[in-house]
Amino acid sequence: MKLNIAFLQLLPEGSLTENMNKGIIACRRAKEKGADIALFPEMWSTGYRFSHDKDVLERTAITADSPFVRAYSELAAELEMAIAVTLLEKHEPKPKNTVCLFDRHGNLVFKYSKVHICDFGEEDDEGVLDAGDRFFSETLETGKGNIKVGAMICYDREFPESARIMMLQGTELILVPNACPMEINRLSQLRGRAYENMLAIATCNYPSPHPDCNGHSTLFDGVVYMPGISGSRDTCVFEAGCEEGIYVATLDVDMLREYRQREVWGKVNRRPELYGIMAEEER
Repeated sequence: MKLNIAFLQLLPEGSLTENMNKGIIACRRAKEKGADIALFPEMWSTGYRFSHDKDVLERTAITADSPFVRAYSELAAELEMAIAVTLLEKHEPKPKNTVCLFDRHGNLVFKYSKVHICDFGEEDDEGVLDAGDRFFSETLETGKGNIKVGAMICYDREFPESARIMMLQGTELILVPNACPMEINRLSQLRGRAYENMLAIATCNYPSPHPDCNGHSTLFDGVVYMPGISGSRDTCVFEAGCEEGIYVATLDVDMLREYRQREVWGKVNRRPELYGIMAEEER
């Protein structure tokens, strides 16, 4: 099975409706390019712009059953293509940074909210948002077969525990909506998460000149060693440039599964009885 993943590396427009319409057009173009899954960057409903004024923030947030989100559910069914759409989700007491994954029938596979919010005590950070409270690993039905999928959102990837939990849950592909500069160190994080967990990671970022973003959406397949090939291989299947565009990359799921069967990274030789400190509260 080879899945085509579309990275919708788009510049947002000035309103919810404009973003919705631009996203719909992009999904149609992705389908024309042969995509099985379309992935948006972080918080597409607002273009990763959110007010720190409580009243304005509440007016900007939308529900997961809003017309904006329903439009993508219906589009997924129409196109027979999975869509991972992102939003500033209405929630009490504070909104959440959320991705909804719809399968090719338009059914909701999961609704994941960013677990690790960027709350650094600065005026423009995510302290005005609530954090999610769980990771998912769910079966996504595609026209080519099923695959176990989870999600991280941007800052989540900087915590090794995020990907490790999903690997232990059986995830094969992690979808990562993103909104930050993807420079060598952050790209190395993604490469490392894929390598150490033997899974694929697809990240979609905003292009330049969106504030504090530079494109470079990526697909890492996690397959490091291949029979008959000396040394290791480059797990980066695809890396976009900084420009706006709809990019499609292919994940060889069969190759990944065969690799997970024969190699030892991740589950084998773990010593979980020694890892307790990782789950302790900070002192």
